[in-house]
Amino acid sequence: MQDVVQWLKDNGNLKIIDAPLDVELEIPHVAYIEVKKDHSRPLLFTNPINKAKGITYEMPVLMNIFANQALTEKIFGRHPDVLAQGIDELLKLKAPKGLRAKLAMIPKLFSLKNVFPKRLRFKGECQEVIIPKEQVDLDRLPILKTWEGDGGPFITMGQVYTQSLDGEMQNLGMYRLQQHDKKSLGMHWQIHKDASHFFDQYQKVGKKMPVTVAIGGDPLYIWCGQAPMPHGMFEMLLYGFVRNKNAQLVKSITNDIYIPRDVDIVIEGFVDPEAMRIEGPFGDHTGYYTLQEPFPVLSVETITMKKKPVFAATVVGKPPLEDKYMGWATERIFLPMLKPMAPDLIDYRMPENGVFHNLIIAKMKTLYPGHAQQFMHAFWGVGQMSFVKHALFVGEDAPALQESEALTRYILNRLDASKVLITQGILDHLDHSSSKQFVGGKLGVDATGEPVEEGVESVLEDAELLAKIQAISPRVTALKQYMTDTKTPLCIIAVEKVKSQHKLIKKLKVLKSHIKLLVIVDAANNDLDEPYMLLWRVVNNIDAQRDVLLEPFIAIDATHKTEVDGFMREWPGDTFCTKEVLERLQEKGIIYIDETFIKKFGLLPF
Repeated sequence: MQDVVQWLKDNGNLKIIDAPLDVELEIPHVAYIEVKKDHSRPLLFTNPINKAKGITYEMPVLMNIFANQALTEKIFGRHPDVLAQGIDELLKLKAPKGLRAKLAMIPKLFSLKNVFPKRLRFKGECQEVIIPKEQVDLDRLPILKTWEGDGGPFITMGQVYTQSLDGEMQNLGMYRLQQHDKKSLGMHWQIHKDASHFFDQYQKVGKKMPVTVAIGGDPLYIWCGQAPMPHGMFEMLLYGFVRNKNAQLVKSITNDIYIPRDVDIVIEGFVDPEAMRIEGPFGDHTGYYTLQEPFPVLSVETITMKKKPVFAATVVGKPPLEDKYMGWATERIFLPMLKPMAPDLIDYRMPENGVFHNLIIAKMKTLYPGHAQQFMHAFWGVGQMSFVKHALFVGEDAPALQESEALTRYILNRLDASKVLITQGILDHLDHSSSKQFVGGKLGVDATGEPVEEGVESVLEDAELLAKIQAISPRVTALKQYMTDTKTPLCIIAVEKVKSQHKLIKKLKVLKSHIKLLVIVDAANNDLDEPYMLLWRVVNNIDAQRDVLLEPFIAIDATHKTEVDGFMREWPGDTFCTKEVLERLQEKGIIYIDETFIKKFGLLPF
C-alpha cells in the first residue's frame, strides 16, 4: 500500500472526480451522499478549491476510504473474524507440554516479533518536504468544512500522536481538529481519552505538550486511531498484529514523537496548557452538532509532507457513514477481548444507526437468573464499553444479530418491564440528551429466556388507534405500529410538543389494552415509515432515567428536551445538508438523488 490511490484504483473501484469542487460543503456533500448508497465507492477529488479564500489546492482529497464492507476486508488483508481468532489464540496461550507442543508454538511466538513498532534512524517519505515555522500556512491544506453550521474547517481524519510526560507511553487517537487560523488547530480530545490524560500531566507541571498529527498513509493507521485499545497500549501494536509486520516509525522534526514513515502529511506543534480556545460547533458522527466548548490549541511548528501528498478526510453526520465499516471491523476483532470479562458472551453488535456507543445488542448463554443483568454491569464497567447507553441481551437461540427484523421480533416477544434495568453511569462526551454532561441514564433489557405469556389485549388499526389518541391529545399528528403480530407491538406517535410528554403518557393509560410499548418522537423531521432513522433518533434523544417509563406500559419519550422537561442545557440541532449545494451538485451532474433518498436519510429538514 505504498500508493494508496493506486491501490484503491486496483482494489476499491475508486471514483475520480475531476470537476473543481469547493472544500466548503461541496466535497463533503458529495462524499456524504456516496457513502449512503448500496454500493458506495471511495472518492478522489483531483481539483479541490476554496471559493471564499480564492485558493486552488495542489493536492487531491481522498474520501470514503472505508467505502463498503468488501473494501474494508481488503484493507485488513483478511476477514476480521480471522484476526479475532488470532487474538483469541493469543489470549489462551498456555505453557506447552512436550516437544511437539513446543515446536507447534514457535510460529506463533515468532510472528509476535512483528507486532512491535520499529523506530528508524532516518527521515521518512513523509518528510521529503519540510515547511519551517515562519512559512507554515494551514490554508495550503484542503481542510473541509462539512456543515453549514460548523464553526470552521476541520481536519476529520487526523491521526493524533501524543505521549505521556515521562515519555513512557505513546498514544494514537483520531480526533477532529478545527482550523482556527493559519498556524493553529483546536484539539478536540475528549475528557475520557488518553491524549487528554497526557495533557493533564503537562498541565500540572506547566509544560508545553508536544503533539504530532499525521494525515494519510496506510488506511489501517486510521482504523488503529479509533480502536478501543486498553489504557497505556500504543495502537501501533495493533497495526503490527494485523499487518504481521512492524510499523516503521520516524521521529518528528521538532519533537520526540514518532509517526509512520509513509503518511502523506505531518503537522507538528506544541499545546500550551494555559491556552484554551472555543472549539465548534461541529456536526459530528452522532448526526447532531456538538456545541461550543473551550479546548486546547495546537500551535504549529512545522508541516512536512511527501512530494505528492494526498489529503485524506472523512465525512460525519447521520448514518450510514464509513465509520459503519470501520466499526464492523472493530466489533469482530475485539470480540475475544470482551469474553474474559463475560465468558458466556457469544457475540455482540453495535449498529451504526445506534451511533455505536448509544446501543449494543449482545447474544449470550444464560446459565442462571440475573445473568443478563450481571453482563450489563460488566459491560458498563470496562473501557470504552462504559459509554454504552442502551444494552439489549438475547439468548443463544436468538437469530443472528445481523438479521435485524427477525431479531426485533425475538426481543419484542420477550420484552417484560420486570426485566428492564434503569441505572446511571458515565456517558460519552458527545452525548447531548442527559441533563448533566458526562453522566446520565443507562438502559439494560434482558430479552433472554422464553417468550412472555401475555401480549397486548387487542390490536387496533393505525387509523383507529390514532383517532382515540387524538381525542385525548390533538397535538399527536401521526401514528404507526410495527410488528403487531408479536407479544409487544411497537407503537410510534409523532407530536407537536409544547409540554412534558409524561403528562400525555399518563392520559393514555385508558388505552393500555391497546398499547404495550409506546415511543414518542417530534413531528418535525421524523418519518414514521423509516425505522432505520427512527432508531437513530430514539437512542440519541433519551436519558433512560428521565425518558423511559414502565407504567402504565413501557413508554419512551424521544422528543427533544426543553425547560418543560427540566432540561436546562442547550439542545443541539440535526446535521442537515445545504439545499442550494445539493441542487448545484445535481445541476453539475456530480450527484444523482431524488426526494425519496433525501427523506430516507434525513438530508434536509421537513
